[in-house]
Amino acid sequence: MSNPNAEGREHPLNMIRNIGIVAHIDAGKTTTSERILFYSGKLHRLGEVHHGTATMDWMEQERERGITITSAATTTFWKEVQINLIDTPGHVDFTVEVERSLRVLDGVVGVFCAVAGVQPQSETVWRQAKKYKVPGLAFVNKSDRTGANFERAVQQMKDKLGLPAIPIQIPMGAGEDFLGLIDLVEEKAYFFDDESLGAKVRIEGIPADFADEAEAARSELIESVAEMDEEALDQFMEEATLSAAQLKAAIRRLTASQHMVGVLVGSALKNKGVQPLLDAIVAYLPSPLDVPPAKGLHPKDESKEVVREASDHEPLAGLVFKIATDPYMGQIAFIRVYSGQLDKATNVYNSRTGKRERVMRLVRLHANSREEIDTLYAGEIGGIVGMKELVTGDTLCSEKAPIVLETIEFPECVIAMSVEPKSSADKESLMSALKQLSQEDPTFNYRIDEESGQTIMNGMGELHLEILRDRLLREFKVQARAGKPMVAYRESIGGSAEARGEFDREIAGKRQIGDLTLKVSPKERGTGNEIKISVSKNILDQEYRTAIEDGLKDALVTGMVKHFPMTDILVEITSAEVHPTDSTELAFRSAAHLAIREALQNASPQLLEPIMNVEVLCPEEHMGDVMADLSSRRGKIRDMEANEEGQKIAADVPLAELFGYTTTLRSLSKGRASQSMEPQTYAVVPDEVMAALNTY
Repeated sequence: MSNPNAEGREHPLNMIRNIGIVAHIDAGKTTTSERILFYSGKLHRLGEVHHGTATMDWMEQERERGITITSAATTTFWKEVQINLIDTPGHVDFTVEVERSLRVLDGVVGVFCAVAGVQPQSETVWRQAKKYKVPGLAFVNKSDRTGANFERAVQQMKDKLGLPAIPIQIPMGAGEDFLGLIDLVEEKAYFFDDESLGAKVRIEGIPADFADEAEAARSELIESVAEMDEEALDQFMEEATLSAAQLKAAIRRLTASQHMVGVLVGSALKNKGVQPLLDAIVAYLPSPLDVPPAKGLHPKDESKEVVREASDHEPLAGLVFKIATDPYMGQIAFIRVYSGQLDKATNVYNSRTGKRERVMRLVRLHANSREEIDTLYAGEIGGIVGMKELVTGDTLCSEKAPIVLETIEFPECVIAMSVEPKSSADKESLMSALKQLSQEDPTFNYRIDEESGQTIMNGMGELHLEILRDRLLREFKVQARAGKPMVAYRESIGGSAEARGEFDREIAGKRQIGDLTLKVSPKERGTGNEIKISVSKNILDQEYRTAIEDGLKDALVTGMVKHFPMTDILVEITSAEVHPTDSTELAFRSAAHLAIREALQNASPQLLEPIMNVEVLCPEEHMGDVMADLSSRRGKIRDMEANEEGQKIAADVPLAELFGYTTTLRSLSKGRASQSMEPQTYAVVPDEVMAALNTY
């Protein structure tokens, strides 16, 4: 296609970067984002996380806790390139925000702490980036901190994350002696003026003290690039080196193809290294034209693949990746437009609902402020105001050229909490608020417990539910009492079983017959449920098959042991008999439900509990106490590693044993240890624990 850009757009597609800032909690993502906005002219003063003034942390709960909870999107410009930036949370309870942001980004900047190196959540976010094939750069932050070690951080990226990490900058000094950085591509030294908050940058030749180190690092960079890039290898063979322009072009190609992650260095808090990071974002991270075109399926024929090139002239295809509520505008749907143009006051087609919907207002996003616009072009990220039927993962497209883009997968909830209104007048408000929160956050859901009548909130962790409870009170003004957090167990089976379901009744004067046989068997842990119908379509048509699947899914929602949802089960329909006149969808749905409940009962049902990956960083002298405490919590120590800050202990611990762990750890270590945890897998609850649960 000769020109993918429409006449009306201000910034052509090759001048757009859709990037995210991702990292472990406290690595400095939001501080880095604030500096990017400050130096690119979007902010006129610097906001600080520790002062509660960070622009990207705009929720009250974020400012109070000094953490990022929700992904904030903003648009800024650097050297005439439009950068659509998403700052994502680092806390594992809000990993969904990272997941859905990475789904729609073309590039990512991973921020790593120069002292702590690769931390647990770093592994999670890079695993997500790999899943969505998002190219990246790495920024080793906090290089001014005591114990900073750039080489160790790079080595950990290679060893722990399997990243093809290659430095394109190196630090001049470390800790208190951190002076600035050397750009290995341009062979220049960068110094940052403290009085102007780093806004004034001095670029000089490489100081003699660092000349040998820089020369060795540049040679290693050139050799690595030449090994992986054919064009660079040809140039290297001819000239025995690579010029800055040749090196830059090769790094860009290797980054886009995910064969290389260029490593940069700085200290965002001390205002050092952010402008060269912006230069690298523009130089090395891909534009929408540099990544593969968007692929999806035809909504009416899932075997048919549909491709959309990044072009304003292609039919519209956009993915809704987040729903948020604005106190002034109401519901806003964040959307990434992959192809075509999204214009306000026009109709679009929602391929999930099969309905046309009208776009009334469009906005460009900046944290919690909005700028009204008329059009979102291909490659851009923005917001749609007022379309209430949208949910995360919806594809908006042209009705004449429909497409379903790959949606976003979300992790299961591992923790629950009961919540009840303080008065009957608050009940309706509570249910309305819970519905709105579940639309915004796909990792939060709620249900009414059939036995107790209580409303149960399910989420990703204690902090997640605490934030949601806080929002109920502050944003939605709902007076509600919350119970203590509880484990969200799952159920599965330990063996296989067969059962027959026969349904033959007269309902409303009509006989209804359904007859089938099925087999249930356990699947590998973490693979979810699977329904397989091994009966010819000549015998069992699509309407009956859909009814059977619905009946099976309904039955799997409630387990046999403690009535928790069931998982990791293969259900196979092995035979079915259809009555020529009296078989109905209702009958087959009911027969499926009867058969599976009987089969599950005979297949050794078992209770599963979530197992958390826990990492503790503690001083050497407290290691014995910390390990003994983990063992007492049924924890299994998986790994230990010494570093400048003490001992890093990795363990698998059941979530049921971890309530209040942060307080205990603080007490054991006199406040010097820190921990992080994330869901790892589910495991069968041991007999002795099961016996204790049965006493409640």
